[in-house]
Amino acid sequence: MTNALNPQTKLKILELDPWLEPYRYDLEERMRRYYCVKKALLGEVQSLKDFANGHHYFGFHQTEDGWYYREWAPAADALFLIGDFNGWNRESHPLTRKANGVWEIFLPGKNTLPHKSLVKVHVKSQGREFDRIPLYIRRVVQDPENHNFNGQIWAPEKPFEWTDSDFRVDVTKPPLIYETHIGMAQEKCGIGTYKEFEENILPRVKELGYNTIQIMAIMEHAYYGSFGYHVTNFFAASSWFGTPEDLKSLINKAHEMGIAVLMDLVHSHAAKNTAEGINEFDGTDYQFFHSGGLGNHDVWDSKLFNYGKHEVMHFLLSNIKFWIEEYHFDGFRFDGVTSMIYHDHGLGTAFDHYNKYFSMNTHVEAVTYLQLANELIKDIKPNSITIAEDMSGMPGMCLPIEYGGIGFDYRLAMGMPDFWVNTLKRNDHDWDMQALYHELSTCRYMEKRIAYVESHDQALVGDKTFIFRMADKEMYWHMNKGSQNLEIERAVALHKMARLITISLGAEGYLNFMGNEFGHPEWIDFPREGNNWSFKHCRRMWSLADSDYLRYYDLNQFDKAMIHFMSDEGLMGCTPQCLWIDQDRKLIAYRKKDFIFIFNFHPTQSYPDFEIPIHQDAKFKVVLDTDDPKFGGHGRISHDVIYETHRLKMNNDFNGITIYSPTRTAMVLKKV
Repeated sequence: MTNALNPQTKLKILELDPWLEPYRYDLEERMRRYYCVKKALLGEVQSLKDFANGHHYFGFHQTEDGWYYREWAPAADALFLIGDFNGWNRESHPLTRKANGVWEIFLPGKNTLPHKSLVKVHVKSQGREFDRIPLYIRRVVQDPENHNFNGQIWAPEKPFEWTDSDFRVDVTKPPLIYETHIGMAQEKCGIGTYKEFEENILPRVKELGYNTIQIMAIMEHAYYGSFGYHVTNFFAASSWFGTPEDLKSLINKAHEMGIAVLMDLVHSHAAKNTAEGINEFDGTDYQFFHSGGLGNHDVWDSKLFNYGKHEVMHFLLSNIKFWIEEYHFDGFRFDGVTSMIYHDHGLGTAFDHYNKYFSMNTHVEAVTYLQLANELIKDIKPNSITIAEDMSGMPGMCLPIEYGGIGFDYRLAMGMPDFWVNTLKRNDHDWDMQALYHELSTCRYMEKRIAYVESHDQALVGDKTFIFRMADKEMYWHMNKGSQNLEIERAVALHKMARLITISLGAEGYLNFMGNEFGHPEWIDFPREGNNWSFKHCRRMWSLADSDYLRYYDLNQFDKAMIHFMSDEGLMGCTPQCLWIDQDRKLIAYRKKDFIFIFNFHPTQSYPDFEIPIHQDAKFKVVLDTDDPKFGGHGRISHDVIYETHRLKMNNDFNGITIYSPTRTAMVLKKV
């Protein structure tokens, strides 16, 4: 736990980045707010870990004598528990109002609420009556006949037995993240399950070399097509994919395989649904959210939390602790951080000046919440991982709170995929090598990044995956290895090169969305009315990667080799030393430790005698290259030649090597 900070503490963030000095007041105010809000929240409690226990009090709790059920509904006039157990009688089981908007009922008898029985709560408020799903319910199921959702008591006689007590995330190793969605992870035209993922996909992840999975859509969402981003029930694991025990089994198995499990946490907004979600639970629009227009995200069509309200803080922080305690998650990727920390949600804002970070537009209450959330996570699980989905580059996002930061471990480098998209829109002869090197290698001092070419965002309908932008319809006809096609040749070559330069140019972590590693064709389109509720584009066709006569197989093999190589050699995160950038010849070369990376992005030119200054006497040998026949290449790069440094012809003052660099290839040489 971070010690309670004195508001006058000298901020190290100002030492790390002197350009922030004009914004000293804003940063000091950031820390004053953090210190004061934390003190107000804790009161007599010793730590955030002791504070964030809402799930241990609210909701349904079984004792030896019966069941307690509690809710927080300050504006309600009356609450009644209804369900299978009382024939859905809306008057027979009233809750009693306690202090501070809390309601409670005790049901005697240990079996009064049997396992899997259905429940709701009937709320009377301000002249209205409505049935709602309990706020802290741990399972929600849909009625197959009327499609309505109900809360479900989940109290199996035999609790799940965890066997992962020895697992710890090795935070000294960079996270190599396989971003996943359980439902679309299977090849069948239907919704995949937790058990199917455990049995079929986890072994793939392990074989590829990824050490972390990041699971989307875990929190319950009434609309499957929302990709899990319109959360309705924050304490319920999505029933679209199976039972709570099934999810626990998946995570337990991942831990047995040495794989960390992150959850895509959606605390940036919530579904506006009233029948299924938490919106207007007590009859008001301001119980959890800002009232009126301030509480609406018009672009996302969702509700916005009021982070200045202590009860909301308690709900959200308890939610974090619940997922760690109950399901053993190893950390979180916080969704929509940019939307949270700016009143305009960062929409249309070019964050090209520090003024954009510190102004009336900054949502300081959200910043405070994120600081407290990060402190809580480390308090509960010191070896956890937290990642911010922030495209703005807010200073201090990934600095320790005591430095004046927000406390995340990593920030998703969201500019990278945007850069790749914009680059592909240009003629290959116009690719900017300086800009490419700068985008992939530059970061704020001491702030760690997760690099990626594409995530699920680029794969969704309305957008295109990296390879589909290049190959488009040619992928339908020419991904067979026996077929010759220039567009496919280009797409396959650049797919490998882009991934290798992105993972290797200094980022401290790497992310790939499932299937993209082998160039999964087309887009992701969830079942909806517009496509006749089809699952055709909402699945992963693993058979493509497993068929050795297809180029998908080659791309999959390269990704596996690349991930293992970067991990085994410890090449993530270390700062690259630029050796050569040639805009005209489209060449980039850099050194990391004892390895030399060489990229030739020129669309037509190969260089038989490319001279690279190394500035030392040494010998090198190629250990990985994108043109290797086993990765679908043409075998133009030798792995047998030993390249010995010598005085270069271009400049006799430089020692270096002379090497053949074929068009559209990348290679890595190791000092021998």
